[in-house]
Amino acid sequence: MRIGIVGGGAAAVALLDSLAQLDALPGTVTVFEPSTHLWGGRPYGPDLEVVLVNSPPVIMSIRHGDQRHYARWLGERAAAHLDERLGEPLVPRALYGEYLRQAAEEAAARLPVDVQHGRVTGVERRGGEVVLRTADGHGQAVDRVVLCVGSGTPRDHFGLAGTPGYVADPYPLARTLPGVPRESAVAVIGSGLTAVDVVVSLAAVGHTGPISLLSRSGVLPHVWQRPVRYEPRHLTAANLRGARTTGDLAGLMRAELDGLGEDFDAFAADLLATPAEDPVVRLRRQIAAIDAPDLGRRILQQAAHTLGPLAWSLLTDRAQLAGEHYRTAVSVSSPMVPVNAVQFDRLLERGQLTLVRDLRTVEPSSPGFRIRAAGGSLRADVVVNAVNPPPHSVPPAAAPLVASLLSTGLATANPAGGLDVPSGAPLHVVGDLAAGGTFVTSSIPAIAARAAATAQALLSD
Repeated sequence: MRIGIVGGGAAAVALLDSLAQLDALPGTVTVFEPSTHLWGGRPYGPDLEVVLVNSPPVIMSIRHGDQRHYARWLGERAAAHLDERLGEPLVPRALYGEYLRQAAEEAAARLPVDVQHGRVTGVERRGGEVVLRTADGHGQAVDRVVLCVGSGTPRDHFGLAGTPGYVADPYPLARTLPGVPRESAVAVIGSGLTAVDVVVSLAAVGHTGPISLLSRSGVLPHVWQRPVRYEPRHLTAANLRGARTTGDLAGLMRAELDGLGEDFDAFAADLLATPAEDPVVRLRRQIAAIDAPDLGRRILQQAAHTLGPLAWSLLTDRAQLAGEHYRTAVSVSSPMVPVNAVQFDRLLERGQLTLVRDLRTVEPSSPGFRIRAAGGSLRADVVVNAVNPPPHSVPPAAAPLVASLLSTGLATANPAGGLDVPSGAPLHVVGDLAAGGTFVTSSIPAIAARAAATAQALLSD
C-alpha cells in the first residue's frame, strides 16, 4: 500500500509512530510538508525560551497508550526545566519539537518514510488510486491519503490586516515581538493561552510599556494544579459509553467526588461562577490553590484530555457546552502553567498589565489604534491578535487542497466544522480538521488516539 501523508507536524508524527508500532508495516509512506521546520508544525517550531509547553508531560506523549513515552525521552533534561510549583518539567516548545522530530525519525527508520517538500494543492481520483498534486505541478499516485494539516490561524475580527502596527499572527514570538518598540502601548486581543504567551513573552524580552489584554468575556485560563496520581472509578471510558447528556456526565463526576468525600455542588458552583467572578481575583485564588488537596478540577481536566472526544461524540445536548458554558469549558480544559500564571499576576500587580472586558471595537487611528470597550476607550501603538483559531478551521495554506477534496467527493464539510469522510473513500483525517471533535482545538492525547485508530484502519485496508 502507498500512503500519502499531507502535513508534517505533530499529527503526522503521531501517525508515523503508530504505524511503526504495527506488526505488519505498510508498503511505502510519503510525507508532504513544505515548511523547513519539519515535524514541529506551527506550535512547536523554534521560538523564545519562555514559550513553554502548556501541559505536564503525562498528557504530552505522542504515543497513544504510553503516557511515559515523552517523560522517558526528557530523561535527565527534565530537572533543568522543572516548574517548582507544578512539580513537573515544562520545556520550551522548541524542545518539545525536538522530541517530535526524534520520534518521527525513529519511526521513519523503521517504515521507511520519504519526505517531499512540496505543498499539496489538489487531488485527482484515478481509478482506485489518488493523485496528489503539488504547487509545482508534480503529481504522485497513492492508495490512501491521510490529512494531517494542523489547525487554522487567528481570525481578524476587526478587519485590521495590513494596518501598520498590527500583528495578525503572533507565532513565532521570536519573530514578531522584536519589532515591537519597548516603550510602546501594546493591546493584545484575546484572553486564552495564546494571549498569555504573548504577555509573558513581552515581559521576557524587556518590554516596559503598558500592556492591555482585550476580550469580550475577560475569562482567563484556569491554572494547572500540581498533578496527583489518581485512577477514576466512575468517570471512565466504560461508564461514559452510557452517557447521553451533560447531566449524565455530571452524575459520573458527582459519584467520583462523593467517593472521595468532596462536595460536588460546591465544585460545580465554583466552575459556573467563572464568567462572573473578577478574573484577577480568580487568578490569584487559583495560584493559591496549586497545591490544594481537592481532586475535582484535576479529575475533570484529565477527563477533558483523555475522554473528551469520546464524550463529545455521545452527547445529545452538546450545544450547551459549546454555547453558554463555552468560555468556562475552554478555561478549565486549557489551563495555564503556574510559572506563567505567577508572571502574569506580577505584571497585574505592578500595573503594567490591565485586563479590559466587554471589548467592542478596535480601529486604526493614526497614529496607532483606538479601542472601545464597555468601560470606556483607550489607545494603543501596537495590536497583537492572540485570538485562538476556531476549532476545526482550515489553515489558509491548505484551503486549495480542502476545496479539491470536497469537489472530488473524497470529503464533505461537516456543519459543525471539519471534514467528514464518506464510507469507503481512500482518505483519513488526523488532527484538528477531523469532524466530530470537541469545541476546543485538539490536544496531543486526542491527536495520538486518532492517529492510533487511523493506523489500525490502514492496516485493515
